[in-house]
Amino acid sequence: MNNCKQCKEQFIGNYCPNCGHPAELKRIDKHYVIKELSDFLFAYRGMIYTIKELLLRPGNSIRRYITEDRSRFVKPITFLFMTALIYTLAINVFHIELISSYEQETEGMERIILKWLVDNAGYRYIIVGLVVSFWAKIFFRKEGFNLFEIFTLYCFVFGISTLIHSVAVILQGITHLKVTHISIIIGAIYIIWALGQFFDSKKISSYFKALLSFILGLFTFGFAVEFGFASFAIIETLIRHKY
Repeated sequence: MNNCKQCKEQFIGNYCPNCGHPAELKRIDKHYVIKELSDFLFAYRGMIYTIKELLLRPGNSIRRYITEDRSRFVKPITFLFMTALIYTLAINVFHIELISSYEQETEGMERIILKWLVDNAGYRYIIVGLVVSFWAKIFFRKEGFNLFEIFTLYCFVFGISTLIHSVAVILQGITHLKVTHISIIIGAIYIIWALGQFFDSKKISSYFKALLSFILGLFTFGFAVEFGFASFAIIETLIRHKY
């Protein structure tokens, strides 16, 4: 009789019938290390392939991922978080200050929220991506893609946009030229180009609707953040007056 080291269930055999945990873990040996190395190389090749496809033919590649073949691409949310991690590492290595003078003047809960948004790029992009996806779903409702498929699209294109920002951060850190603001424009152009290509590259209206969904998505996100700041300010004022 074995006691499961994970869920404490008693069982007979090699695997716990309750949670599937093995009765005894295999020792770490050369086979384990080789498998770990092969998994890493596979993920690395997948990352390189995903970046290449998204740079050369983003709309067509993402459409193929959604409708035909998902085996060679890095999963969209994983890709977004990996690129956000690269971006965060680049900022920390080159000590690029992202908090503006407006943000430096804030305090209290507003300051905490702004710092969280700056420090957690992956989560910030997911929130923004959901909002932009909502607007894209409205503008491209006749295309037949659901909200989550459009969100998948945004995870990929926001990931590439994040890599563009990362390159700008590295260049600014090395050359001390102010290029991060330029990367914001390049990243936005890439996003609109990729979205238009995804829905219908032959129609100018696709790029126009992509632009509108992107702008309205950012505006909605900014409005929600400002509304949150105002709400917290009112709550803090009420608490101060009460005590």
